[in-house]
Amino acid sequence: MKCSKCQFDNPNSTNFCGKCGAPLTAGARMADSLTKTLATPLPVIAKDKLIAGKYRIIEEIGHGGMGIVYKAEDLQLQRCVALKFLPPHLMDSPELRERFLIEARAAAALSHPNICVIHEVGESEERPYIAMEYVEGETLRDKLKKGPLKTKEALAAAIQIAAGLADAHGKGIIHRDIKAANIMVTEKGQAKVMDFGLAKLRGGSSLTKSQTTLGTVAYMSPEQARGSDLDQRTDIWSLGVVLYEMLVGRLPFRGDHDQAVIYSILHEEPESLMKARLGTAPELERVVGHALAKKAAERYQTMEELRGDLEAVAEGLRPLKAKRRSRRTILGLNVTYFLAAALVVVPALLFGFNLGGLRDRVFGGRGGPEPAIRLAVLPFENRSGDPEQDYLSDGMTDELITSLGRLNPARLQVIGRTSVWRYKKRDTQIDEIGRDLRLDYVLEGSAQREAERLHIRAALIQVRDQTQRWAETYDRKMADIVALQSDVAKQVAAALALTLLPAEQVRLANAPAVNPEAYDAWLKGTQARTRLTREGLEAAERYFTLALEKDPTYAAAWAGMARVWTGRQQAGIAPPSEAASKARAAALKALTLDENSWEAHRALAGILTWTDWDWAIAEREWDRLLELNPNSDVLSGFSHFLIIMGRPKEALAQITRAVALDPFDIKVQGFYAKALLGLRRYDDAIAAAHAALELQPGYGLATTALTDALFMNGRYDEALTVEKQQWARDPELLDALERGFTEAGYAGAEKRLADVLAGRFGKPGGVSTVHLAVIYVRAGDRDRALEWLERAYEERNPNMPYVESPPFDSLQADPRFQDLTRRMKLPEVGAK
Repeated sequence: MKCSKCQFDNPNSTNFCGKCGAPLTAGARMADSLTKTLATPLPVIAKDKLIAGKYRIIEEIGHGGMGIVYKAEDLQLQRCVALKFLPPHLMDSPELRERFLIEARAAAALSHPNICVIHEVGESEERPYIAMEYVEGETLRDKLKKGPLKTKEALAAAIQIAAGLADAHGKGIIHRDIKAANIMVTEKGQAKVMDFGLAKLRGGSSLTKSQTTLGTVAYMSPEQARGSDLDQRTDIWSLGVVLYEMLVGRLPFRGDHDQAVIYSILHEEPESLMKARLGTAPELERVVGHALAKKAAERYQTMEELRGDLEAVAEGLRPLKAKRRSRRTILGLNVTYFLAAALVVVPALLFGFNLGGLRDRVFGGRGGPEPAIRLAVLPFENRSGDPEQDYLSDGMTDELITSLGRLNPARLQVIGRTSVWRYKKRDTQIDEIGRDLRLDYVLEGSAQREAERLHIRAALIQVRDQTQRWAETYDRKMADIVALQSDVAKQVAAALALTLLPAEQVRLANAPAVNPEAYDAWLKGTQARTRLTREGLEAAERYFTLALEKDPTYAAAWAGMARVWTGRQQAGIAPPSEAASKARAAALKALTLDENSWEAHRALAGILTWTDWDWAIAEREWDRLLELNPNSDVLSGFSHFLIIMGRPKEALAQITRAVALDPFDIKVQGFYAKALLGLRRYDDAIAAAHAALELQPGYGLATTALTDALFMNGRYDEALTVEKQQWARDPELLDALERGFTEAGYAGAEKRLADVLAGRFGKPGGVSTVHLAVIYVRAGDRDRALEWLERAYEERNPNMPYVESPPFDSLQADPRFQDLTRRMKLPEVGAK
């Protein structure tokens, strides 16, 4: 169809010129309103009229081109409902009547907290109606009449809208008319998507036989404005418009008439968010820009992708899917490495994942968290002048990180050890550290021991203007060091106006005195244990033994001993049969002395998960552990438990919070990649694994995640390249890969590699039973894979709980594999 204005040739299906935006037919001309959906005269139903013998009309509450909505009383169930009717003058149109009923069928198929609930579809006096949930609140459109929303409020609403639409898309339903007027917001901030009047069932035929373009002009996607076929990406565009409107207070695409708006949608870019709203984070502008990409193929491809990036930005992390800038960053932090950002834990995410009581314990209530204060405890300075005394200042730093991290996790995020330790003995200014880690405050100080006295200086600095908010100098007996740490924590909490959780008030008020010699030995043991090497663990055991000689009732030393043995199992230094029993005995001894020893609970949670495979009791231990200390190590460990339990979305919520707390911890980054792998988000897992390997090339967990994700994604050449790098120092294995590939491609390479490694089993240069099973899976040899899995089961290999992860997908239909998972009492794959 040629445009009469500019002579541009357009497809016959379009209503407006793709070049100048002029209408192509008289019937396609829309009213000169930016937010009007094909409006028609709408007569009203009298107040108190009875509908279907049970609904009493109270008042009209809204109307649009596809219906009139009334508030009514359900006399049978004694509740308020919203009744929607098709306008009488459209009753003669079978097409519109059918569309009205399709709305009902589409919406009634949905059950989501962010979608208005359909109670009933009926007919009264030959007029079809829909009885819907009556939502107390106001439309987003009315809310925006008061001005733009706060960024946090806008993000929370957008995340909820995305969650509801993702659920609809998952059931094959596209809304096609997302706009501010179709979003209700309750007084508590819950957003609900309304009016599926233009909803289209995926795969079904369109009801639009004419050339009428449905939808509201200002929110239309380019493909919708052209009259093209639509999929879920049109809702993504419209939500991008809504988010822009919430943040700026006006629409991104405007004009004096509808045709001008269409032209703007097709050819113009909206004003930069950072310019339109000063102070907007670049990451948020990227997300909105990605949602408003003109070409659907360059937009977010699913609503879950958009939701994930919104959640990331809400937590201050780097969005994962939005196009990145060239600058290399980690999670939006000003650092020298790049890391693919995680989804984040925000209230909507946690409600969606139904973490229940755990969510409340971690975040401190059902109302969702207030904006958290981010604080880093910088490595304390050793003022003694003796490098041998570093363990004391380092230990003070670690203990304050732990103590402060337990105060009120909903309000205070304390950066983990690994990320702050990079600033030890480096002349880095506070403002630079603040930019690196997005900090609000830093706690700095020094420690010095003189005989049995301890001198501590601590100061709380506000990063924004580098002003000192609090400072104190302490001179205490070594026996009172735990009480001193509690005092510092209480003073910091007071300076930050934090409300302490009741359990923390009790803990801080009852800090015990310690045997100075036992504490000194425990501190040295704790420092040695973190190295997780044979020598480090042996040194740690000696120090913990010494601590227990000085004080046999010292719970922390028993807990440290338990962690030594779990560390030996983790590092492959001791077999599970030996390590687990000794770790369990030490942990239980610690808990008889101190039931709140989080280190002891950490050891028990690990034993129950990776050795005992006692899932119910393990989850109770993880829950208890999160109550006691929701630090990055605990969160990352719990995320793996959730992966094993077939709950990868919950796992991702936990690991991304861990990433936010300790972005430079390579173990956390590796766990993050594994969580994405568990979600079958292979491209994202690959990106995350690559980024983790930039932090530490050759790191085993990240390498495994990368190889698994490449294999599952069918990128065999890349997987082979990674494996060649992994085995580059072993000529025999490298030769096996190359010869096998020449003979039979990737599967042949994996077969030869597996056979050589199987011959080395139990010898230097070999790999574990589970690793061998994975390689045989890649080789396509199911029988050999299952043989090695059976051996892994018999030896209770700690990696066996992961047998239902993606690398083993090809085995799931095999009865032998099903029998194996039944014996382990793992959740059935179909129940995930």
